[in-house]
Amino acid sequence: MRVWKHFKTITYHKYLVMKGCFKVGLYKQGLLHDMSKYSPSEFLVGVKYYQGNRSPNNAEREDIGYSSAWLHHKGRNKHHYEYWIDYSTKSIDGGMAPAPMPVKYIVEMLMDRIAACKVYNGERYTAASPWEYYAKSREKAPLHPETKALLEKLLLMLAEQGEDKTFSYIKKELLHKS
Repeated sequence: MRVWKHFKTITYHKYLVMKGCFKVGLYKQGLLHDMSKYSPSEFLVGVKYYQGNRSPNNAEREDIGYSSAWLHHKGRNKHHYEYWIDYSTKSIDGGMAPAPMPVKYIVEMLMDRIAACKVYNGERYTAASPWEYYAKSREKAPLHPETKALLEKLLLMLAEQGEDKTFSYIKKELLHKS
C-alpha cells in the first residue's frame, strides 16, 4: 500500500509542478521535473519513510541522521538551491558559497514549493502557504543574494496577488526577458 501511496503523492506533486511550469512557458522543465524521484535511490527510500503528510526525506533524516534520497535528489535537480552551492574561489578559506541560479530554475523552484504546499496542506493551502513555509527557515538557507531576492519577491507576490498575477508576471516579465 505504501508503494502506491508514495507513487501517487510524487506523481501528483509532479503534475502540479508541470501545470505551473506550463502556465509560464517552461514546458521542458515541467515535463522533466523530479524524474529522479522515480529512481530506486529515491523511490525506495520514499516508500520506506512514507507518511503522507510530509516529505519522507525528513523521516529518513530523523531515523539515520541524514537523507540518502535527498543527497541523490539535490545533485540532479537544478531547481534546488542546494544544487548551486560550490567551493568559493573568492573566500580566504575556500569554503562553500551559493552561486546565482538562472531565472528559469528559480521559477521552477517556486512551482515546486507551491506544489509541495498544495500536496501536504491539502484544503488548508492558501497562496500564502509557500511564503509561510519558506519564512520559517529563510535565514538558514544559503541562497545567493540575487536568487534570494527574486525568490522572495515571487513568494510575496504570490501571497499578496495570487497565482494568476504572479504567473503572468513570470511569463511576460521574467522569462520573456531571459
